[in-house]
Amino acid sequence: MNWDTIQGNWKQVTGRAKQQWGKLTDDDLTQVAGHRDQLAGKIQERYGIAKDAAEEQLKAWEKSADDSWLNASSDANGGSKHPR
Repeated sequence: MNWDTIQGNWKQVTGRAKQQWGKLTDDDLTQVAGHRDQLAGKIQERYGIAKDAAEEQLKAWEKSADDSWLNASSDANGGSKHPR
């Protein structure tokens, strides 16, 4: 899945981001609003890692993204079945 798709479906994929980077808060993810560079910065900030390391993590996460992320957003959010 390319980043444009991730950004366009940000609310659906935030659960996956939170699974990957548990130190990111809901506020962090809301502020990022799907902007890749801002997400990299938040990862760098929360985990105290270099920019290159944050970028590598983000590339791997993006590469693992697939269409199931868009259909199973409730599963990615801890099983919550609340409508959005």
